Amino acid sequence: MKPFKIMGKKKKGLRIGLLIFLVFFAIAAYLAYTYYQKIFQPISSLKEDRYFHIYSDWEMDDLKNALLEERIIQDTASFNWVAEQKSFTQPKAGRYFIESGMSNNSLVNLFRSGQQVPVNVTFNSVRTKKQLASVVSNQLELDSISLLQLLESNEFAQKYGFDRATFLTLFIPNTYEFYWNTNAEEFVQRMAKEYKRFWTEERKAKAAKLGLSQSEVSILASIVQTEQMSRVEERPKVAGLYINRLKRGMRLQSDPTLIYALGDFSIKRVLNKHKELNSPYNTYLYAGLPPGPIYLPDQSSIDAVLNFERHNYLYMCAKADFSGYHNFSRTLNQHNIYARQYQRELNRRKIMR
Repeated sequence: MKPFKIMGKKKKGLRIGLLIFLVFFAIAAYLAYTYYQKIFQPISSLKEDRYFHIYSDWEMDDLKNALLEERIIQDTASFNWVAEQKSFTQPKAGRYFIESGMSNNSLVNLFRSGQQVPVNVTFNSVRTKKQLASVVSNQLELDSISLLQLLESNEFAQKYGFDRATFLTLFIPNTYEFYWNTNAEEFVQRMAKEYKRFWTEERKAKAAKLGLSQSEVSILASIVQTEQMSRVEERPKVAGLYINRLKRGMRLQSDPTLIYALGDFSIKRVLNKHKELNSPYNTYLYAGLPPGPIYLPDQSSIDAVLNFERHNYLYMCAKADFSGYHNFSRTLNQHNIYARQYQRELNRRKIMR
């Protein structure tokens, strides 16, 4: 009977060994599944893709808390575990595209790589440095105060060949692609490159033929654009008129320059009392161009100056039908006729300021 006892013991030992193996296998499978969930399973209930911003001064705790608050992750422990395995310890600032159903692994890989999505930055309809700083800071991480300080710095402007008054002519309105965490100085550097790209040799030659610097062309273009905001096709004609006046040494007598000097852009009717303001931007009082732009002129306005319409007009007045077009005159007498028509219409519409 001995052999049977030995065989029974062996079978019992095998069963116990198999049971232990199954227990360890189940534990290993559970741990593997748990780790798989931590690493590869979707980490949130986001229904759609979205953008997420990491600020330049953030540490890992800031990142994890923001991800949790914005419901991009469900818990910080699993994200932190994956980050530690991948030695991801410092967030890279930027604007990131988060796809719905991303895992901790793919999220950590994204932030670790720094593969952020660029921002389309648009600025137009800008009159002042403060306004430009505000518009740009609303689209990028940079602080409006830091940009404004650079724009107001004569020393900084001189690095780019401008002075404090003409510095705004560096910025040509358009839509540009930036990384969201671009700082103020980097923004100006990029705009300087765009400025050089815009001012081709052909444009430079046309400016020289006019006897104007690039900044002076932009300053004149800013006047042309504010005089004719709606009817772009009329801008070369307006530009020709002001060039005629400059050549004759006549004062430009542009209402928008006076409004800029007053700082009240709600004014719709310039009065004689306004013309008494002592400001270098008051072209009723001072001949020549003002020291800086009164608006950021777009490319079409700059090109309207460079390709101005040749004619003999010296005066213009908005048409009384409020169509947005102007009546142009060679003589002051004819101009006064148009001016009285327009003033009567202003009175009829009760536009007093």
